[in-house]
Amino acid sequence: MYLAISRLQVMSGKENEFETAWKNREQETHGVKGFKKFNLFKGEVNKEFSLYIFHSEWNNESDFINWTKSNSFQLAHKNPTLEGNLYLGPPDFDGYVGLPDFEGFKVVI
Repeated sequence: MYLAISRLQVMSGKENEFETAWKNREQETHGVKGFKKFNLFKGEVNKEFSLYIFHSEWNNESDFINWTKSNSFQLAHKNPTLEGNLYLGPPDFDGYVGLPDFEGFKVVI
């Protein structure tokens, strides 16, 4: 198993707008070789931002890398949201072979 994980800081007060945009986004992973599932977790909340972790689960790292080189990937990432004022910077990416510990987080989508 391979997990592609990104952390994103959403500005305080913009959480509902972000979650709505995320739920309504176009997903370009249906039928993609090796793709298993996708989750969005909401974590730490403070006065400045709410931390979200989104991850996709793949059969292996090669399947994920192949997807990142595909037209499906380009379509999925062409416009994450139309509202550019939701984030405190770009996502922070990590990839994991196996399952990391998400203690303290809850699945929101």
